[in-house]
Amino acid sequence: MDFVALAKAGIAGERIDTGTALRLLEDKEIPLLPLINSAFEVRKAHCGMSVTVHILNNAKNGNCPEDCKYCAQGQSADSEAIEDYPMKSDEEILAEAARAHQAGAHRYCMVFAGRGPSDRRVDHLSDLIRDIKSKYALEVCVSPGLLKEGQAERLKNAGLDRLNHNLNTTESNYGEICETHGFKDRLQTLSYAREAGLEVCSGMILGMGEGPQGAVEVLNRLADLEAKSIPVNFLVPVPGVSMGQPENLTPEYCLRVLCVARFLNPRAEIRAAGGREHHLRSLQAMALYPANSIFMDGYLNVVGNRQVETLRMIRDAGFEVLCDEAIDIEGLLASDSASMMKGNEELHPTQSLA
Repeated sequence: MDFVALAKAGIAGERIDTGTALRLLEDKEIPLLPLINSAFEVRKAHCGMSVTVHILNNAKNGNCPEDCKYCAQGQSADSEAIEDYPMKSDEEILAEAARAHQAGAHRYCMVFAGRGPSDRRVDHLSDLIRDIKSKYALEVCVSPGLLKEGQAERLKNAGLDRLNHNLNTTESNYGEICETHGFKDRLQTLSYAREAGLEVCSGMILGMGEGPQGAVEVLNRLADLEAKSIPVNFLVPVPGVSMGQPENLTPEYCLRVLCVARFLNPRAEIRAAGGREHHLRSLQAMALYPANSIFMDGYLNVVGNRQVETLRMIRDAGFEVLCDEAIDIEGLLASDSASMMKGNEELHPTQSLA
């Protein structure tokens, strides 16, 4: 494999061909570290050394009529696995925006369970977006579900920067993960967003039966859609859902997919998203070399690394947090309350067994 040629093509903004992408995922003879370094050269050329930090607000949880088999909020999931609640109050949503801003987030993401918003909900969201943008130096992203014609334009006029709607898997595999809506419904929502002039955030969930060929297919489709932001999620089999443990999501394979995502979408914001802690494990920091974006403080219903752990990882890997106002990372790290000293329980682990 010519890693220099790979890097040069990506730096020039050219995406690699499908055959090469598949080789990078499947050929174990292709070493991982030179591959990561080549992807890093592309990432550095287009994104520098910054890491965009996102904080999610699960603004409405559960009671969703859709049957997405990977999601704890869907109708087919065991509702006892999560805490259902209606849309949070404006006060709570604004307070979480303030917290995200203070934590150094560049973008504040509001996610709403449900098939899609009513026109009344769009009006409400528009007011919230205006309020957030007037108070904080934050970009705002909304994940509202399936949109109807004209709704994306109204959100854009309110100041929305970006709309999230993931493809999740391939068109041929979509019926295996959801039956209440189809792949074309998702493409239509993304089309509305692009026509309104919104940045498109759309990604995938690895481990739902797509295999390497499917992963490449989705990443190519996202390149065709000119997705500005591509979250690469790694399936976590949360309690209560019908979709089981994904196979073959080793840390090495996950890193290879992030590299391929960079080579197929050289200029995009590639995010090491949900499940990175679970599947990348001790190699999490390596994800920052092909990817330039990350979530902090967990996901919708699954916990993640603490804020201080994420910031420390970014700094230790030699990157910097992209935020519009200075954040006292050193102060946050110094104030970390986790003690390095053993307590009585650790010093006498068998005492309670006596």
